[in-house]
Amino acid sequence: MKFGKTLHTLGLAVVLLGLSTFANSAKAVSRIKDIADFEGVRDNQLVGYGLVVGLNGTGDNIKSVDFAKESLISMLDMVGVNARDGQIKAKNVAAVMVTANLPAFARQGSRIDVTVSALGDAKNLQGGTLIATTLKGADGEVYAVAQGTIAVGGVAAGNQNTGSAVLKGVPTSGRIASGAIIEKEIPFTLDSLNSINIALRNPDFTTSRRIADAINAMLGTTAAKSLDPGTVVLNVPAAYQDKIVDLMTKVEQLQVQPDQTAKIVVDESSGIVVIGKDVRINRLAIAQGNLTIKITDVPLVSQPEPFSLGETVVLNTTLVDVEEDTEAKMQVLDGGVNLQELVDGLNALGVTPRDLIGILQAIKASGALQAEIEII
Repeated sequence: MKFGKTLHTLGLAVVLLGLSTFANSAKAVSRIKDIADFEGVRDNQLVGYGLVVGLNGTGDNIKSVDFAKESLISMLDMVGVNARDGQIKAKNVAAVMVTANLPAFARQGSRIDVTVSALGDAKNLQGGTLIATTLKGADGEVYAVAQGTIAVGGVAAGNQNTGSAVLKGVPTSGRIASGAIIEKEIPFTLDSLNSINIALRNPDFTTSRRIADAINAMLGTTAAKSLDPGTVVLNVPAAYQDKIVDLMTKVEQLQVQPDQTAKIVVDESSGIVVIGKDVRINRLAIAQGNLTIKITDVPLVSQPEPFSLGETVVLNTTLVDVEEDTEAKMQVLDGGVNLQELVDGLNALGVTPRDLIGILQAIKASGALQAEIEII
């Protein structure tokens, strides 16, 4: 069984490859703001502990969740109700963790979204209301206060004890849109900076150097310098002193072509394989069970017809030979091939993703795979 291309089909494939290459090149160019972060322009994580009330019997079991009971008693103490001497059997209260991201340069009085997640054995937070909860940063300071009605995306209905229940999504977690008010700002002044650090989200020597070159070309100076694969330092030119925002606006719109290492990402739990465009393999032959797969590059000469004023060109076509023989032997190939061609041949044979993972790992172990395999 062979997978080949006629000359006409090959010509069409070459055109499509050219268009695909052009499209990929256009897409590969990215703005600096999309591949890097600026020093000081970052979110800060906030966290708090609070209570949700108003649940329809789906809250924590106060008898078994001690911290929920103590929190409820403390909250009632704050409003002048003494509940320490009585037996509390409420099922409409749930202890929760509240999390949020404080955006860069967020001002006092503005609002942010919060996420509410159950801590105890609450079954559903739908219809609940979060009581005023302070949100603290890593330094222990209070930066926001959250309160409001929770919107839950999950649905739980029926009787869990009898098994006649329907559960969709996660009803023990929800969000409150604009549910927190910022009470304290994080002090940071851009105009006081004499230099700006630009941190790459995917560190790479080539990309770092390209960012520095693009900035220097725009400014007409050597103000930017690549310090390492993940950092570019930009010394603020005299013309932009006290105009850092103007400088950063121009810099973040500059377009560069990010570079990346050849990598294959494998998720063994789900059988997902993601192959980078620069991944290639050396000459090889593969045998799986009684199958032997051979991939070769065969040059073809395209001769124009008489008086057509055309030119003679040499084109390469890829042949994939598959032998179903119990005595099939490995053979050494003369030409290197693209890994995508190998994957196409394996897919045509019905090789499963998990078999593909094993084949790729075996190729890597043999030293023929010029790429990094990352298992997640």
